[in-house]
Amino acid sequence: MPHVITQSCCNDASCTAVCPVDCIHPTMDEPRYATAESLYIDPDACIDCGACVEHCPVDAIVADDRLSPDQQRFQQINASYFTAYPTVARSTPVSPVPSAENLSGIRIGVVGTGPAGMYTALELLNHRGVDIELYDRSVTPYGLLRTGVAPDHPDTKAMANLFDPALRKRNVSLHLGVAVGSDVSTDELLAHHSAVVFATGAATSRRTNIPGSELAGVHSATRFVGWYNGGVDEASASFDLSGQRVVIIGNGNVAIDVARILLSDPAHLARTDITDHALEALRSSSIREVVLLGRRGPAQASYTTPEFLALLNRSDFNVVIDPDEAAPDDLSRHQIVNDPVAAFKVQLAQEVAGRRPSGAARRLVFRYLTSPVRYSGTGAVAAVHVSRNTLASGHDGVVQAISGPEAEVIDTSLVLEAIGYRGTEVPGLPFDPHRGVIPNRNGRVLSDAEGDPVPGAYVVGWSKRGPLGVIGSNKRCARETVSCLLDDIGAGVVTAAPERAELVALLARRRPDAVGYDGWSRIDSAERSAGDRTGRPRLKLTDVDELRRAAAAL
Repeated sequence: MPHVITQSCCNDASCTAVCPVDCIHPTMDEPRYATAESLYIDPDACIDCGACVEHCPVDAIVADDRLSPDQQRFQQINASYFTAYPTVARSTPVSPVPSAENLSGIRIGVVGTGPAGMYTALELLNHRGVDIELYDRSVTPYGLLRTGVAPDHPDTKAMANLFDPALRKRNVSLHLGVAVGSDVSTDELLAHHSAVVFATGAATSRRTNIPGSELAGVHSATRFVGWYNGGVDEASASFDLSGQRVVIIGNGNVAIDVARILLSDPAHLARTDITDHALEALRSSSIREVVLLGRRGPAQASYTTPEFLALLNRSDFNVVIDPDEAAPDDLSRHQIVNDPVAAFKVQLAQEVAGRRPSGAARRLVFRYLTSPVRYSGTGAVAAVHVSRNTLASGHDGVVQAISGPEAEVIDTSLVLEAIGYRGTEVPGLPFDPHRGVIPNRNGRVLSDAEGDPVPGAYVVGWSKRGPLGVIGSNKRCARETVSCLLDDIGAGVVTAAPERAELVALLARRRPDAVGYDGWSRIDSAERSAGDRTGRPRLKLTDVDELRRAAAAL
């Protein structure tokens, strides 16, 4: 009766360290961990002890005899990983936490309270005496865990429960609503801390910038996600849902999230923490079809297998794929021989292509080998002009899409571009505009890509490595950065901080209305209470003034 890792796996990897028979892979020390869609349990090695279950922060591990019908395919997914990548039991623990150091007198600032920043705080809290100051420009913590994870993914959102205890520690101070660069400068932060770790993420969207991108009705998917998920900056946005078709550029997990929200029965969404203004708009939506354009084939699709698999048993919409586009080309056939994830993606695409549609009135259409060339319309978008692509192997071995001539026109009144996130510059820090990251070496900020370390400055998460990986990927990333920081403390490069009173006075002058943990607790309580009255997990506040009033309420 082996255990199975299912859809909601976050790659936190806490489970790998407690497995007595080393049957969960890839571990954080293995090269495949950085790009893994999920972790997997070897069914032949699992002894059914259940030690991993209680350590999973998102309840993704299930005994095989308790899998729901929708979860049965995960047995194949787990087993196929070990068919392709047989493992040898390790003799030492995975990525052991460094022995506890005495960091008395050391004060570390962490800018950003998303998963990368919070994993950094957890790593630091393994050591005695350290004081941690957490900063965020938002009036609420947890970054994309709050405003990026889809409202119908409550298991993933529950990762906040992993981070919340850190905020309650006496040696951790929370400063929400404090913007680095305007309220306080980077130099001022560095002067008042022993070191500062920047976990500022990738807050903006990559855009196609093809002709017609300026037309009304062409938006970033990031803006749409913030609109339905409680982002303060996007609360006033509006989207035209009066047409029957939406075209989404890209086919990653964000694209799937957006498509699923657009096509879901509003009665289902009404049981989630989706914003009221989005729920009201979706209730009157005329959208009947969402088309996802992917530039490569099913084998190279950006979505993860679990997210795609979760679509296949929906009763409120059909998933549609053209059989010709589901068929792998020669390059893809060669790829899937040694890549079980790519092989399963092709298998699923072909299964969908061969299915008869149900009676659902709405459709989610996956298009492959298709790229937008231009948008057209008078004042507002009315159509997407697309090309058909072929695949070629690049110099680095990565399969690339080669666009052909314009081949098709898809009518639409709303386009959402979901082709990735991009980091933005932190005032006062070096920035690599090409990669959209803060230049660094293993987390130490550098003056430029090949330069010297900037004293006291460190980086973690997407602002360190680019928008790659899932939530749990930040755990290994944070451990690497904190390890460098500890080495620098030991070498005397990072030293004790000045008196905290000077920092407190500075913040009081610059941002007297900053929200601390008590204020966040009042916001959290107010949102949950409002949700209880309507049968929802919470009713998110999306106005800054309203959030500050809730934080100050007694």
